[in-house]
Amino acid sequence: MPATFKLCESWDDVVKCIAVRSIVFCGEQGISYQLERDEHDAGAIHVLGEIDGEPVAAARLRFFKDYAKLERIAVRQPWRGHGLGHGITQFMIDSAKQHEYTLFKLNAQAHLQPFYATHGFQVCGEHFLEAGIDHCPMMMQLP
Repeated sequence: MPATFKLCESWDDVVKCIAVRSIVFCGEQGISYQLERDEHDAGAIHVLGEIDGEPVAAARLRFFKDYAKLERIAVRQPWRGHGLGHGITQFMIDSAKQHEYTLFKLNAQAHLQPFYATHGFQVCGEHFLEAGIDHCPMMMQLP
């Protein structure tokens, strides 16, 4: 069955997002809970991907004056390789476009740079370490 993506409208949906993020970032990547959860969660728009009611992907989206920022994009390991990362990324871009954003930013784990490039993102700065993982800033400007 295909995945469905939605903007979280209930606390239960946000909890599902946090569960997915905790599995991927804390469990798989060894990032501490204190680093993974931050002060931006409360004001962010959370995005949930589900298959048959099972939370399999999550992300958060934040709107700034001049750009939308895609953050904390995660897909649980058993569901990787099936287009869910592309699906949730495009859903976030489309959601921000509905608010008339044309500039998008994200901080990609460096090994995912080619993945985000397929969506039109380009590296826009120097690599840096976050939670001990190599990242690179990326952006995409739509016409």
